[in-house]
Amino acid sequence: MNFLDLIDNITPAVHERLRTAIEIGRWPDGTRLTPEQRELVMQAVIAYELRHVPKEERVGYIDRGSKAEGEMCGDDHHPNQSDTPDNVRWIH
Repeated sequence: MNFLDLIDNITPAVHERLRTAIEIGRWPDGTRLTPEQRELVMQAVIAYELRHVPKEERVGYIDRGSKAEGEMCGDDHHPNQSDTPDNVRWIH
């Protein structure tokens, strides 16, 4: 059995237990995950979620939203002189 076969055989219940193990750093019996186990479990969870979980529900998902054409995000703001301190010069 290869890695992807293993991933395809993970049940939703096992997936949740693996996610919990990563979150708390312990197996269900209380034993600590080793660094190697944590890495392998993370790889398994990510691979499982890529194949079986909508992107909005995956570990690490960030909702960046969408903006309408012409709409500016906070990151797109370029201050004009009225909100720029006197000692700052903007180069365009």
